[in-house]
Amino acid sequence: MDQAFQAVPITDRVHWVGAIDWAIRDFHGYATTRGTTYNAYLVVADRVTLVDTVKAPFRREMMARIASVVDPSQIDTVISNHSEMDHSGCLPETIAAVRPARVLASANGVKALAAHFGDLGCPVEAVADGQSVSLGGLDAMFVETRMLHWPDSMFCYLAGENVLFSQDGFGMHLASCERFADEIPGPVLRQEAAKYFANILLPFAPFVLKTLTRYRDLGLTVDIIAPDHGPVYRMDLDWILSLYAAWAAQEPTRKAVVVYDTMWESDAVMARAVAEGLSAGGAGPVRVLPMRAAHRSDVATEILDAGALVAGSPTLNRTLFPTMADVFSYLEGLRPQNLVGAAFGSYGWSGEGVDRVADALKAIGVDIVAGPVKVRYRPTAEDLGNCRAMGREVAEALVGRVGSG
Repeated sequence: MDQAFQAVPITDRVHWVGAIDWAIRDFHGYATTRGTTYNAYLVVADRVTLVDTVKAPFRREMMARIASVVDPSQIDTVISNHSEMDHSGCLPETIAAVRPARVLASANGVKALAAHFGDLGCPVEAVADGQSVSLGGLDAMFVETRMLHWPDSMFCYLAGENVLFSQDGFGMHLASCERFADEIPGPVLRQEAAKYFANILLPFAPFVLKTLTRYRDLGLTVDIIAPDHGPVYRMDLDWILSLYAAWAAQEPTRKAVVVYDTMWESDAVMARAVAEGLSAGGAGPVRVLPMRAAHRSDVATEILDAGALVAGSPTLNRTLFPTMADVFSYLEGLRPQNLVGAAFGSYGWSGEGVDRVADALKAIGVDIVAGPVKVRYRPTAEDLGNCRAMGREVAEALVGRVGSG
């Protein structure tokens, strides 16, 4: 077995045995510019338990880390908190290699694993919400977290060690040799946690709030939160819990986001004029995202804590510019809430693009409070003044909703 890959102690009896993916740059449409980790955890008590596995190409790395602690054949139980393939991809090969006595999953997880892999060659047992199972000197309690973010998702709480294995909850896509959140710069943590929430969990915000309420009501003593992606939290757990509560609530702020693309720079200068008006009207901060330089997942991240979205597009073949159609399709699936906004754009002869922008904003759920501004060919000074005025009108509507605080 490779000796290059070593387990990292989380507690005396819990070890990180996952893998680091430095190369991944796309996670089903989300730009993972800092890579990711696939976290698996080894619990060593009277019996040995593996909590989740890793993406299939990284099985050898995971097995080497396990072997640095115990002989992998000693694994008695495998817990599958979430059956998505980045956490279960190597499960069949792992089971074949270590021959555990059982696999534990939620009832939906049992169905999902069967759909993915068929017969795994060992018993796959369903655990109920609130059920505790002995791992040999330690008890694991299971909490269903349906639609956070799959129907099978669940948390596993390791009593005695006070560790919460939170699968995709509280995670982030961040490749790092540092295993703990307190070893990573705070701005990086917040950026990647926000990006993960915005692009993975935002459609399920009501379930996040429900889970946070359940977590509080259970009154668990949690010293460590161990997610399936990114670093482990062992200090200031309230930091990430509070952020999740705020993001899930989607209360509007005075932040405004301007998203656009352009063919011959007309929409670019219009976007800048709109941004000037937003700022003058009291919105702030104002973020301007040209889709030639930004990614759809950047847009989702920026609007996570915003209150306004203003969008612009040139007309191309009687419809939206392709990059704008892409970002609108993506945002419609994420279902952001409580945004005001407006549309702008340029055209040469038919001019349908701006109407398509307005329709797309409405489909996302944005409340159109101004505009649109539609310009033929190139904006005049009057046109740019109208863009500024539209931005100011959006800002005033936003400030009226949020208040002066």
